[in-house]
Amino acid sequence: MRAFLLATSLLAAPVMAQTAPANPNDPYVWLEDKDGAKPLAWVEQENKRTLARLQADPRYQSFYQEALAIASAKDRIPMPSQRNGRILNFWRDADHPQGYWRATTAESYATANPQWTTLLDLDQLSKAEGKKWVWKGANCLQPEERYCLVALSEGGEDAIEYREFDLQTGQFVPNGFRLPTSKQGAAWVDKDTLLVSRDWGPGTLTDSSYPFVVKEVKRGRPLEQAREIFRGDKTDQLGTYAEVLHDADGNRAVLIERRQTFFGGDKHIMGSDGKLVKLDVPNRAFTVGLVKGQLAFTTQDPWGSLPAGSIAAAPLAEVQKGRFTPTVVFAPNSRQSVDGATVTRSTILANVYDNVRGRAMTFTPGPNGWTATRLQLPDNLAVDLASATEDSDTAFVTVTGFLDPTTLWQVDAFGRTAPKSLKSLPARFNATTHVVEQFEATSSDGTKVPYFVVRPRNAPLNGSTPTIMTAYGGFNISNTPSYAATVGKLWLERGGAYVLANIRGGGEFGPAWHNAGRKTKRQLIYDDFAAIGRDLIARKITNPQKLGIYGGSNGGLLMGVQFNQQPDLWKAVTIQVPLLDMVRYEQIAAGASWVDEYGSVSVPEERAFLQKISPYHNIKRSGVNYPEPYIWTTTKDDRVGPQHARKFAARLKEYGLPYLFYEDTAGGHSGDADIEQGARLQALQMTYFAQKLMGGAGQQSASTD
Repeated sequence: MRAFLLATSLLAAPVMAQTAPANPNDPYVWLEDKDGAKPLAWVEQENKRTLARLQADPRYQSFYQEALAIASAKDRIPMPSQRNGRILNFWRDADHPQGYWRATTAESYATANPQWTTLLDLDQLSKAEGKKWVWKGANCLQPEERYCLVALSEGGEDAIEYREFDLQTGQFVPNGFRLPTSKQGAAWVDKDTLLVSRDWGPGTLTDSSYPFVVKEVKRGRPLEQAREIFRGDKTDQLGTYAEVLHDADGNRAVLIERRQTFFGGDKHIMGSDGKLVKLDVPNRAFTVGLVKGQLAFTTQDPWGSLPAGSIAAAPLAEVQKGRFTPTVVFAPNSRQSVDGATVTRSTILANVYDNVRGRAMTFTPGPNGWTATRLQLPDNLAVDLASATEDSDTAFVTVTGFLDPTTLWQVDAFGRTAPKSLKSLPARFNATTHVVEQFEATSSDGTKVPYFVVRPRNAPLNGSTPTIMTAYGGFNISNTPSYAATVGKLWLERGGAYVLANIRGGGEFGPAWHNAGRKTKRQLIYDDFAAIGRDLIARKITNPQKLGIYGGSNGGLLMGVQFNQQPDLWKAVTIQVPLLDMVRYEQIAAGASWVDEYGSVSVPEERAFLQKISPYHNIKRSGVNYPEPYIWTTTKDDRVGPQHARKFAARLKEYGLPYLFYEDTAGGHSGDADIEQGARLQALQMTYFAQKLMGGAGQQSASTD
């Protein structure tokens, strides 16, 4: 399941907020000044009103403590990252709320109590430097994987700082690579060379604030002396980035991708002469990795005889010529999708979904083509790739379900040994009282749209069950089953039901499922969601007075549309870190990068559609009985930005409509600066749902004063 109570789905790579030009017809443009004194004073007043209601509810503290206990539990699975024969892991708990990077041996990791060595403690680093550093991952030099670029974000923003770290000494490298905070990407060429995309100064960022100039950065030389390698264009939606791939046989590919649109663009590969050659591939074909001298791709576009959604491969020597004919590795049918793919020493490892149920498969090259093997893992659950490396055929995958705690499996991708269950998450709630069902609803165009229901086994089918429903519906992102630990403890144990909707716009059934709801076809996504709501009511699982919905980011836009279009279907609507002003979205934060998903106001037909569905512009002053929404965002969100949520709440206030608004001061787009923040956001949201759908303390509407 990719949608939790907190919105963690990504709309884009790192960005920085930009200032939109004033619109005299919009009275709340002043709230777009993200860090301005006047908007922040407005936020403070709104927060006081909302917290006074939700935190005063006696259930809030129980929700908070339960969510915090789950997030900080020390018996969670330490998800592995394989680095040069060792296992690395980033870990947060009550003693390390911001987290620390640590390492152990493969042998120790396989035991019940691994012996960890701390590499980098972010709580200590933050205290020493007077900043709240948030972990954003590490990129290590292959094949030795001793030196790594650690990505750190202040307060959770997408803009990051890179610092070189030595895994052997456990220290930052003295006078090593250090790239100041920017929207940026960096790829290792060798120990002394990086290919870097970043803000190089005026004229080097796209209109959506992405870097489009790639330069070669040498050790010991200032950034001002970096040599330009490739330049995209200011009009590109997602910028330009370098990638360096290796395999265990010593092959290497240096690639540069120019993303003219969010979903794809031009690809170039560096030949042995150091010159870049443009690849003759579809815009939405993406590299997976190198294996046995073969460069593997996934494609979201048809490619010769390959259907969209396939895995393909070709010899590296052929790819370096620019024009080549790929070999099909895997072609899905209409109800299948490739959710993820990576490479091991000898294979391509992929998780494939069939009617939203997961399978792990390996594809091994041989003299007669590629051999497909399905790994023997538990069936009818979700499968995700946890860790793989080009240096070994040992990989890790997770298997999980709504009521089945996550298990970590160690697999031999080459098939010499059977998969082994290595670690299991202890049960976080009593799952014996609930049952999982999968249904289909018929949308406005007759399409059957699947969804999952997790409900009390003995609940009467009379419409009385309090139910919360979520979806994402965009950017080719799939919502698949996953162990709902926090939802289970805070909601299911209290007699509630949970619904995950697999609406169009996502990738559950491949590119066609996504493309069906892009741009001016987007109303189908909203119709799918509403159809599932009606189907739940028709099946008497719940009723409109017991049905709540939530979603974040693009899912927050979905919630805003449902609030306007179907106000009678929902009693509660939580709108998380959302897009809501679809007329000005291109001028706020990273909005200009999402034109390939939403369309542009510069195109008359698309502008008309955006005006029609824009939640901010379609609230009616009177004549509609809206549910009281709970809208939350974060000040540090430099991706979507808090501007949308602020303006939506201000419009509701202007019209005298009830609402709750909360803006956290840290955490970025995903609200994850530390475990306390995550627990707080979970508890506030669940208190709201409990008030609305289960009754009790604070169930009255909030004043708009």
